[in-house]
Amino acid sequence: MSDTQIYHKQPPALLPLYGKALLPKSGANRGEPSIPGLAACILGVSTGNSSLERYRSLCGFARGHRLPVTWPHILAFPLHLKLLTDPAFPLPLLGLVHLRNQITQHRAIGAGEMLDIAVRLDNQSNTDRGIEFDLITEARSAGALIWEEASTNLFRQPQGAGKPPGSKAPPPELARYPNTLNLTAAESIGRQYARVSGDRNPIHMHALSAKAFGFPKAIAHGMWTKAHALALLEQQAGWQTDAFRVSCQFKKPLFLPGTAQLNWQTGNDGWAYQVLNAQGDAPHLSGRIEWL
Repeated sequence: MSDTQIYHKQPPALLPLYGKALLPKSGANRGEPSIPGLAACILGVSTGNSSLERYRSLCGFARGHRLPVTWPHILAFPLHLKLLTDPAFPLPLLGLVHLRNQITQHRAIGAGEMLDIAVRLDNQSNTDRGIEFDLITEARSAGALIWEEASTNLFRQPQGAGKPPGSKAPPPELARYPNTLNLTAAESIGRQYARVSGDRNPIHMHALSAKAFGFPKAIAHGMWTKAHALALLEQQAGWQTDAFRVSCQFKKPLFLPGTAQLNWQTGNDGWAYQVLNAQGDAPHLSGRIEWL
């Protein structure tokens, strides 16, 4: 695309972008703001930067020659922030909710491999909850698409700004899977994840900053919870490391410090998994892994 912002090897600096994130966005006050088709890319970025081993340790991934499947999301984060703080993007960054995430790995990626990473905004829909849109990320090696991601975000709007709501369906019955492991999230996990990812949303950093946005405590990054779950799952018998698709829906926040349960079921074509609260009666996230 002719309007794509292009960076060579080095992504945009994060500090000026966080300054832009604090500026008001007038488009949020309109009935149906339009999400522009913004795009950006980094050419020739190394997958083996200095934060990779800290990321592996923080999320629980084993060391090795293959990248964690969620690592390209971290490499793309500066581009995500660049698009979401662009003057043409009409919504405030701090008002967005991460609803869903789907990653497709077409083959395993080697640590140190050079990638071209492209991101764009797409797939706006106006729902009874507000405006939904996707951040689409694609990673290529030698021109071939090897990794892609769709992160669906929501900007809440008052009732009536989107489609008229229908009658609320009862919540689905909680699935029960035969395998379970316990998870622990330290009070500092949000700050630790921010240092390796660049994602310094105040709801994840400290209890005081989270309270300013209506949360009683800081909450874990959804992508840390997903990555930690996958790090544990890939240690289980039957895991396939090359080509797979992993999706999840983010549910209730995981407050820090906190404990949770990773619950999963294996199958020939894929696995179902979920992260439940410590009591096992409410989900933090649920998803599926499909072998390709």
